[in-house]
Amino acid sequence: DVTEIQVSQTLRQIGLKSTPLRIAVLQQLAKKAQALSQPDLETVFEGRENRVTIYRVLRDLEENGLIHRVFDIDGTARFALCKNNCSEHEHNDEHLHFNCITCKNVFCLDDLVVSIPALPEGFKVQNVKLTVEGICKNCS
Repeated sequence: DVTEIQVSQTLRQIGLKSTPLRIAVLQQLAKKAQALSQPDLETVFEGRENRVTIYRVLRDLEENGLIHRVFDIDGTARFALCKNNCSEHEHNDEHLHFNCITCKNVFCLDDLVVSIPALPEGFKVQNVKLTVEGICKNCS
């Protein structure tokens, strides 16, 4: 598990204030195998945290390259930790995302790296997203 001290240090390194909710959100994302949605986090925090505040924390963490957004098969935004150094507004988590059609969970398959195809002159890649749908190992 990621400690509160580790998370606090990471937040300070990128210039974000180390608030209890930011720490708690990052710790939740670190300990889950699947990406979490805002409603998932609301459930984890059992109504102790305002949904707008959770949204703002997720936005701040994403804008500062600590987490990335991926959409599940229902179009719900889910969030997962960035495993490499993402810069502001330029996420480099070029890995496969797996959407389970049974449990509806989204998994980051970090070991399956997506290679960026050669693009025609004048095109610049900003983000690569690859999503596969199927049945996860837990539902098989």
